[in-house]
Order: sequence, then structure tokens, then C-alpha cells
Amino acid sequence: MIIIDRELNLREASGRLIRVGMAGAGFMGRGIVNQLANHVPGMRMAGIFSRDPQQGYQACMDAGMIDAEIVVDLDSLESVIARGGCAITSDATLLCQSQHIDVLIDATGAVEFGAQFASEAIRNHKDLVLMNAELDGTVGPILKVHADRAGVILTGCDGDQPGVQLNLLRFVKSLGLIPLVCGNIKGLQDRYRNPTTQAGFAKQWGQSVHMVTSFADGTKISFEQAIVANATGMCVAKRGMIGHVHAGHIDELTTRFDVEELKACGGIVEYVVGSVPSPGVFVFAAASDERQLIYLDYGKLGKGPLYSFYVPYHLTIFEVPLSAARVVLFRDTVIAPTSGPKVDVVTLAKTNLKAGDILDGLGGYCTYGMCENSELTIGQKLLPIGLAEGCCLKRDIEKDQAITYADVEIPCGRLIDKLRTEQDLHFFGDRT
Repeated sequence: MIIIDRELNLREASGRLIRVGMAGAGFMGRGIVNQLANHVPGMRMAGIFSRDPQQGYQACMDAGMIDAEIVVDLDSLESVIARGGCAITSDATLLCQSQHIDVLIDATGAVEFGAQFASEAIRNHKDLVLMNAELDGTVGPILKVHADRAGVILTGCDGDQPGVQLNLLRFVKSLGLIPLVCGNIKGLQDRYRNPTTQAGFAKQWGQSVHMVTSFADGTKISFEQAIVANATGMCVAKRGMIGHVHAGHIDELTTRFDVEELKACGGIVEYVVGSVPSPGVFVFAAASDERQLIYLDYGKLGKGPLYSFYVPYHLTIFEVPLSAARVVLFRDTVIAPTSGPKVDVVTLAKTNLKAGDILDGLGGYCTYGMCENSELTIGQKLLPIGLAEGCCLKRDIEKDQAITYADVEIPCGRLIDKLRTEQDLHFFGDRT
């Protein structure tokens, strides 16, 4: 952060502002617009995609960006950006094609749209920061392959739990310690929450009721921890993770894990419900040699064998601009898949389902997602929940039963399915 803020101040002083294009003008998108307009030096919001351009325009007006303008073609978009304004469009490809945009942000959380947007960005050699854990957890590894081939950066973001965990893990590794558990602290976990039960909370915060439901039913945290696993090479101890319920401090959970078992599997991703500090993230690590033990004890971290490190917050829109700055200024990735899929998010029935039912989207009434190790996902042909929306059931499925590819008819013509097939073949070959 010290390096980033210095460089951004230099950019501000020189007038060489980092020009950001963003897809999405919802709850998170509006916050990012305000940050870039009023609080982050050296950067500006140059273009916004919104299905309803008036929503993007209003976000600019609310942030005091009176130079915003709705456009319908590339020439108009380039003209608005060139004269220092913010171009609003209902055509996301224009942002990808612009020569005046330095970095893109996906703030939508939509899987099929996200696949199209990411693919178009990569084709046009644009760096992309994802606030779209749902996309990343479904086809992030193959998109990373495409990005590497194109010479661009595809990364998750600061401010959301996966990015905060990776920042913390990098710090812990820089101390010479061995990270063995990367975790997320939740206040609530109820797999059967639905848009009806969450409507009040969604209205209170002006958020999508389906997004709020995915937080409550565990789908969102499953995507988040799958992303962390794919970036670290860690796995899950069991389907759905262990998910300790613990009302005390996160430090007290270090005794719940067997260090040798953790080392044998290369570490695990986890979550805990009810612990403090909430909503934070944590990394449990072991010493690399016995000479470190006395200094860890001297630093008030205890006698091990696991040592607790945590961040007591994740500040979403306040931190996301820093991710874009890291990419542009330092070519630094916040979080991205490394050696292929390690953990997937698979589909389970939220209620008894009937043959002929059409599965609704993430955070809906039909399904919830759980982490599963990718080897088992492939071996059992489990349906990733990022592909589940719009699928038609071929047979009855009981509540809490995992849904497989054989159980559904998948809609035709979706890019997300093509990318997932490519990903499975690329990393698992004949085992698919």
C-alpha cells in the first residue's frame, strides 16, 4: 500500500491518470465510481457498462461526475474518454475495444456475461480485475491460460475475502512460515435461505436479493474458498469444508487441526461461523524450523505448532481500485489460479426437485453450492453450480443431493459451458 499510494500520487501530479473501465453499476459498482471520482488520486473512471445506461449515468451523477455521457458506438466512447469524461454504454465490448482504457473491472457477479466480457477483454489484450468470484470459481483456470497466452493479467481483487487471504498469505510466507489453513470468518451459514427469507436484508442495503441469498446459503463463500484453493494449490478436507462453529476468537481454533495432516495434503481452505474478528479472514501457519519457535513465542503468537494471523475486515469498494493500480503500475496479480483447478463449487438441491424443473440462478430457490476437490468433481461428473442456471432436470432430485451432468439437460449456445469443457480437457484430459 505504501508503494501504491506514492505512485498514484505521482500519477496525479503528472496528470497521467490510470483510466478504468468497469462492467456493472450495481451496489458495488456505484461505490467504486464514487471512490475513483472523489477519493483515489491518480485514477479515474473512464467508462462504464450497464444494461440500463441510465443506472450507470446516475452513479456518475451521484459521485459528482458531471462530464458523464451515454454513448452507443466506439467513436463516441473514445471521444468522451479523450476529453476527460466518463462514457456510459450498454455494449460491454466497447470498453474492451477502447484504446483509452488501461484496465477493466468486472463488478457484475454474472457468470455467462462474465465469461463473454473476460473473453472479449483478453482478445483485445486488456488486463482484467474480477469482482466476479462466481466466474473465477467456475472457469478461472482456463481464463488464466488464455490471459497468459495473450500477455495480459487476469486477477481477483483486494477488498474481497479471497484477495485479502492471498495478501495475508504472501505476508506470512515472507516471514519464512508455512501457510497451512486459509480461512474465512462468517456470521451466518444456512444452506436453505432463499430470496424470500433474504428480501428484507437485500432491500436494507440496496443489493440484489439473489446475491444476498448466495452469501447466506454458503454458495458465495464456497466460490471464494475455491478461488483461494486454486491460487494456492490447497484442497478441502471434505465436501463443503469443515466449517467449525466457534463463538470465541479465531486464535483459539489453531488447536482444532492436525499439523501433520495439513502438511501431508498441502494445506486446506476453510471457514468458521461465529468467531471474532468478523467479518475477517485468517491464515494458520507452521514454523519452518525450530529456531523460529522462540521468536514466535516472544512475538506473543504462542507456542504453536500452528500460529494464527488474521485481518479483521475486508473493505470491498475501498480496496478494489488498488487492485487495478497494482496491475497497471507493477504488473502484480492479487489472486489468480496457478497450476489448474484444485477445488470446484458443485450443485446440491436446496429442496426436493422434480424432473422437468428448470434450475434457477445462484442464490435462488433450487440449489446451493459446496466446495469439492476437483479430482472428485471430475471423477463423479458433478455439475458445477456456475453452470446450473437454466438446466432442466431429467429426474427427481432429493433435498441435499448432489446434481451430476447426467441429471440435467444443459441449455445450448452458452460460452460458459464451452469454457468449462475446455478447462476440464486441458487440465484433466481423458479423465473427463
